[in-house]
Amino acid sequence: MEQISEAIGYVNGLVWGPPMLVLILGTGLYLSVGLGGLPLRKLGFGFRMLWSGRREQGQGDITPFNALMTSLSATIGTGNIAGVGTAIAIGGPGALFWMWMTALVGMATKYAEAVLAVRYREVDENNNHVGGPMYYIRNGLGKNWIWLATLFAIFGSLAGFGIGNMVQANSVADALESKFGVSEWMTGVVMAVLVGLVLIGGIRWIAQVAGKLVPFMATAYLLAGLVVLGLNIGAVPDAFMTILREAFTPTAQVGGFAGATIMLAIQMGVARGIFSNEAGLGSAPIAHAAAETDSPVRQGTVAMLGTFIDTILICTITGLVIVVSGTWTSGENGAALSALAFGAVLPGTGAYVVALGLALFAFTTILGWSVYGERCVEYLFGIHAIIPFRLLWVAAVPLGALVKLDFVWLVADTLNAMMAIPNLIALLLLSPVVFKVSRDFFATQKAAQKAARSAAP
Repeated sequence: MEQISEAIGYVNGLVWGPPMLVLILGTGLYLSVGLGGLPLRKLGFGFRMLWSGRREQGQGDITPFNALMTSLSATIGTGNIAGVGTAIAIGGPGALFWMWMTALVGMATKYAEAVLAVRYREVDENNNHVGGPMYYIRNGLGKNWIWLATLFAIFGSLAGFGIGNMVQANSVADALESKFGVSEWMTGVVMAVLVGLVLIGGIRWIAQVAGKLVPFMATAYLLAGLVVLGLNIGAVPDAFMTILREAFTPTAQVGGFAGATIMLAIQMGVARGIFSNEAGLGSAPIAHAAAETDSPVRQGTVAMLGTFIDTILICTITGLVIVVSGTWTSGENGAALSALAFGAVLPGTGAYVVALGLALFAFTTILGWSVYGERCVEYLFGIHAIIPFRLLWVAAVPLGALVKLDFVWLVADTLNAMMAIPNLIALLLLSPVVFKVSRDFFATQKAAQKAARSAAP
């Protein structure tokens, strides 16, 4: 077993090494340039599409708004709390800057993923709209690339049980046991029942729950963070200066912080940023493919907001609280560092905010990733595999809450990276389609607006 762990650890080091990070960032940068900076230029348009997307706008199964909430339910999770803490604890405050840079190019990646997902989606035997990398590889690149689509589906279906299920259940159980004294088996059983009840209704029920729960939990966490920053408002400008300065200069050893090179800050910022917002992994477009929309581009502009909300807003709040509180030099790591930071400013309540936030975030991640895993399994084995998959998914929740997951985490993290490779290849090969569809959509919009102005009295 030890030899297997070492072998997988070696592979993990390769797939999450500098070449992979360069490939993910490079793809995002290439798409950003090819789109002429569209994700930043059309950010306001995206929020308007999100607001109007509370109602159906075409064929699909869930509203454009709920498609984003389903995607966010999977991405807003341990990465926003534990991931940010890990990035700063190892790479220093400068790592947060590189998380921002990852998010800015990642918006173009998420946009392209959703455009292709809607354009190449299918309707299955249950009359559900299905899509994602496996479908835009098969339908966009042709039969010679089906092997690549199959690889993605295999990696996605297996990775979900680890990173999207058991790891999350373990995080919830640990948080509730340490802060509220709730036994791990009780947490596991209750979560399994709740997850099972939601999964009965498939993606429509999951989207409904996500549409209610995600805005609530994200807003509550942001408000708690803003309260902390408001109580230390004088330290916020210095925190930003520290983040910017240490993104480009080595971070000296101080307190329990061991020091970090610029390369380590970049590596941790990029890796944890990708872990948090999942841009390039190919998971989010599976949810966006089900959106009730008449335009791939409209849904693409909604999808890119997921990266903005996840990293630019939520991860930034966590990172600023850690830097402002000064606890980043404590030697703590991960979720413990985030809890220490909130607790330092809000004694008695701050750590509970983090524990509850982690529990809610992780629970919704289990729901969101169930959609991804189910669609991958359906692609591989057909609709008859859906019920067995759901039963296995629910059974994995209490198991994850009770066992130690070092090996499971290692395997899942490795498979997660391997999902990205087929997806990134497809994005690069299908990028001309994304560019053309985007140009045509906005050219048509511009012409319609010009005609409307000309017709106005």
